Amino acid sequence: MAKAKPKKKAPPKVTKKQTHSKAGEIQLETRLSKDQQLELFRWMIMNREFDNKISLLYRRGLVIGAAFSSLGQEASSCASAYAVEKEDIIAPMIRNAGSTLVKGLPPRDFLANYMYRINSPTGGRDGNTHMGDLRYGIIAPISMLGASIALASGYVLAARMRGEKRVALTWIGEGSTSTGEFHEDVNFAAVKKVPLVVIIENNQYAYSTPSETQCLAEKFSDKGIGYGIKHAVTIDGNDANAVYETTKNAVDRARAGEGTEMFEVLTFRRKGHAEHDPAKYVPEDVLKYWEERDPLVRYGAYLKELKYIDDDGINDMTEKVKAEIEEGEEWVMAQPKPDPSTVMQGVYADERHPAHEDDEFLYDRKYR
Repeated sequence: MAKAKPKKKAPPKVTKKQTHSKAGEIQLETRLSKDQQLELFRWMIMNREFDNKISLLYRRGLVIGAAFSSLGQEASSCASAYAVEKEDIIAPMIRNAGSTLVKGLPPRDFLANYMYRINSPTGGRDGNTHMGDLRYGIIAPISMLGASIALASGYVLAARMRGEKRVALTWIGEGSTSTGEFHEDVNFAAVKKVPLVVIIENNQYAYSTPSETQCLAEKFSDKGIGYGIKHAVTIDGNDANAVYETTKNAVDRARAGEGTEMFEVLTFRRKGHAEHDPAKYVPEDVLKYWEERDPLVRYGAYLKELKYIDDDGINDMTEKVKAEIEEGEEWVMAQPKPDPSTVMQGVYADERHPAHEDDEFLYDRKYR
């Protein structure tokens, strides 16, 4: 008997209201002004060009840790982070470089962390994206995806006890919704009405595992409904306007005391898990389907249709972003690496960390 051919991974099923459009079609109107939309577009370009730079540095041997790309997920990262306030907290994943940049971390500081320089947020002790900076309201990513829900919840619970109306925004992958910690943390947050917004970034693969082989729910957002989260919806994660509006509404409700929010964004990871992964497990037709729905191309075409920008304007914006990243790289290359003799510094609690003295300071400059 001939061996049956494996079924190809079909594009995700979405309702008509959430239909993925081809390049140029943005389904949802937005309250953002012209200048705000152009600024958001610039952040999306920054996200992509930053990832391109990290990929190049990795191949040159200048990034010795893992290098993660968010190619194809720029709208879900940037537009969501654009919807929070300065005083709010974000807890990104490894694939949310755009969120970290939008929240205020300078690109050169991010580059310095990848290139293990002492002027990085971890003082040269990480080597990729596992760093945060509370001066900008950024909690460091956690390798165990989904664990950020507990940290973000604790932070804004403490803020609520102090009488502050701060909101936390965190991103998790669809794969992390199968972990026990996800269910425990979401249940706790929902019961306590924590001012938290959880975005499930369904990029179709958890490393190499297709989403439909690890969960039979029609939509991952249904898991939020199971815990009493009323507005748990699924949206087009490559539509920057849809992501912004959904996040902004969720943030506003959470700040008003309505409790924890959760929604799913449908997007696609157009590279492997990290730069070392060629992602040969992704069928060509699926990759083509999502390439045709590139979030930057779509948003750029939408802005051109509104006559907010033209091709020359996009090229000029892109070149300025590239120049900023290049300047950042030059600065990083001139910075020293950490002294190996300091490797144990900052490990034990008997060495007072300045975070105990200044709530907005995350790391100790004396260890650089």
